[in-house]
Amino acid sequence: MLAHGREGYPLEACGIVAGDRPWSEGGRPLRFYPTRNALASALRYEIDPQEQYRILVEIDDRDEALWGIFHSHTHSAAEPSPTDRRHADGFRALYGPGTLYLIASLADPQDLHLRAWLLDGDEAREVPLRVG
Repeated sequence: MLAHGREGYPLEACGIVAGDRPWSEGGRPLRFYPTRNALASALRYEIDPQEQYRILVEIDDRDEALWGIFHSHTHSAAEPSPTDRRHADGFRALYGPGTLYLIASLADPQDLHLRAWLLDGDEAREVPLRVG
C-alpha cells in the first residue's frame, strides 16, 4: 500500500483490501488491489467505479470478503480528514459498517505511516494494525 501511495504521489492513491472474512468478523487481510484515483486529485480520491466493480466481483468469486479501503494523504497525517469524516456515512453504506478505512501518510517521505480506522458518522476510532 505504501509503495502504491509513493507511485501515485503527488496525487492521492487508493485501493481495496480483500480478507478471508470481514475485519469486523475477525478476518485477516489477504491481498491488496491498487486502484486508480478517478478524481486525479492531491486532496481527494474516488476509486474508479468500473475497477471497483471488477475487484468486488473477483473478491466474491474467490469466496473472500471486503476487508478494507485504502487511500493516501499526500500532505497530512494518517488519520481521517474532515472530508473523510463528512463522507463516513456514504462509506459505511457502500462498504459496510465493519470495513476498515486504511490511511497512509506520505507527508514525510522518510517516515511513512499506515493507520486503520473505523468510521461512524463524525466519530473515528483507530484500530491497531498487526503485521505478520
